[in-house]
Amino acid sequence: MKYDQFIAAVAERAGVPRDEAEKLTRATLQVLAQRLTGGEAKDLRSQMPKELQPDLTKDQEPAERFDVDEFARRVAQRSGTDEADAGAGVMAVLATIHDAVTPGEFDDVLAQLGREFKELVEAAT
Repeated sequence: MKYDQFIAAVAERAGVPRDEAEKLTRATLQVLAQRLTGGEAKDLRSQMPKELQPDLTKDQEPAERFDVDEFARRVAQRSGTDEADAGAGVMAVLATIHDAVTPGEFDDVLAQLGREFKELVEAAT
């Protein structure tokens, strides 16, 4: 999937303008990189549009463990939006990642995120 398609899909799913979709996408990917192991972030990064790959850069430190609410709080802080909009953005970005990468790669991401995130993605797709 190309960058413009990715952002347009996030904007449509989240019901936000393109510029806000870009902010939410980048913030979500940055927080996602914190939540994944270094190897998994690298694997996901390789299948993402090149313009978004820097947002998934991670040092080799272990994955941080935090729930969906904390994920949305961090995205809100990074994107300058409120937590409700950030939560909708997270769901939109994860659903778009689902469409953009191979099923096996997305399953690997969900395996690290856990059941709570899987349920969100299923609701969004």
